[in-house]
Amino acid sequence: MSEQARRRPHKPYRRPQKDPVRMLAFEALRAVDERDAYANLVLPPLLKKAREKGDFDGRDAALATELVYGTLRRQGTYDAVIAACVDRPLREVDPPVLDVLSLGAHQLLGTRIPTHAAVSASVELARVVLGDGRAKFVNAVLRKISQQDLDAWVQQVAPPYEEDAEDHLAVVHSHPRWVVSALWDSLGGGRAGIEDLLEADNERPEVTLVARPGRATTEELAAATETLPGRWSPYALRMAEGGEPGAIGAVKEGRAGVQDEGSQLVAIALANAPLDGADGRWLDGCAGPGGKAALLAALASERGAALLASEKQPHRARLVERALAGNPGPYQVIAADGTRPPWRPGSFDRVLMDVPCSGLGALRRRPEARWRRRPEDLDAFAPLQRALLTEALRAVRVGGVVGYATCSPHLAETRVVVDDVLKKVGGAELIDARPLMPGVPALGEGPDVQLWPHLHGTDAMYLALLRRTG
Repeated sequence: MSEQARRRPHKPYRRPQKDPVRMLAFEALRAVDERDAYANLVLPPLLKKAREKGDFDGRDAALATELVYGTLRRQGTYDAVIAACVDRPLREVDPPVLDVLSLGAHQLLGTRIPTHAAVSASVELARVVLGDGRAKFVNAVLRKISQQDLDAWVQQVAPPYEEDAEDHLAVVHSHPRWVVSALWDSLGGGRAGIEDLLEADNERPEVTLVARPGRATTEELAAATETLPGRWSPYALRMAEGGEPGAIGAVKEGRAGVQDEGSQLVAIALANAPLDGADGRWLDGCAGPGGKAALLAALASERGAALLASEKQPHRARLVERALAGNPGPYQVIAADGTRPPWRPGSFDRVLMDVPCSGLGALRRRPEARWRRRPEDLDAFAPLQRALLTEALRAVRVGGVVGYATCSPHLAETRVVVDDVLKKVGGAELIDARPLMPGVPALGEGPDVQLWPHLHGTDAMYLALLRRTG
């Protein structure tokens, strides 16, 4: 060793500093990746714990939320950028390292955090959770990413639209290619529409409240917190950003709730569908977790009708019981399989079947779902969806109405199911659902209805109304 090297002072080791915001965001992403957890279920308890420890204020919580959801929404785009900056396939990068890189990429490309702060905070996080060796790798990759903005990166890593339109849209708007293709088919073609929809999927959804009729009013909710009127539902209010629904008295008491306006419209349309004869027995055949059931129960009680809310999974049935607790009219909650129901045929005047589905209509709320779903998942849902609709038509009396709903716009889960069951079962006809959503534009050619995030500001809910004729 040279004399000069011996005289050079050693740089003292500095212990990495824990950043509570980025540590929490990393912990949430690991839960999503390792346990297939949903961010909207993982994040609230983590934030609550951080607040109780005194680590977080409102701004910290907002940043942590943005880091988690922003990273998940843009994961496909960021993966393409990161892949261009590493010397190995992404599948060979350890998942925790990839999570830190994705968090860093989002700070660099998707937020206004200054470049030096985004890189240094991400490297510091890497030192804490990965160790100094891999932190150097993170530093090198993020410095490459920081050399261009998002638009420049997208232009580099996405194939030209003219050469491969679906792959271009998949990279630019961070959706799996098969989802892009399915949504495009459901929309009916046209570049502008699909781009608007994909971009809407990447926007943070508003928090929408529902004032359950006969139990709360929109005026009461508006007086309790800062809101905007709902767009379409007479029972809806949109909360101002940063509002806390759980702090509202009517929400605490179950007289109001958090419910997307598309879900409200589905329940209202079924409740208002024209009916011949008696109107005293309603069924929600897939009631969990209880949002639509609570609105239906409130609407039913105003008319002197009773609601039976059925849910196959006992733990979800308990959520339904909690949602309906205190409803002024008669109701009952049971745990039962809608494909092998305990009720007799023809027992009900109105039936809602909001069937299990891929959830492609709620990608704004559960962005990680787009990366978990596979085309073959639809094959698994198909028999169940057909069986549930078939039993719904058996459950309703002649002259009664069935609402078939999904939180998916995929044609294989919507019109194809309805058409197949109508052909097989017979004795039923479609009702035009569009007049039952008055004032809502762009509902399509009917008689069924498809709502869209980019057109209506709702989840992509689908509704077909069927009347039993024999």
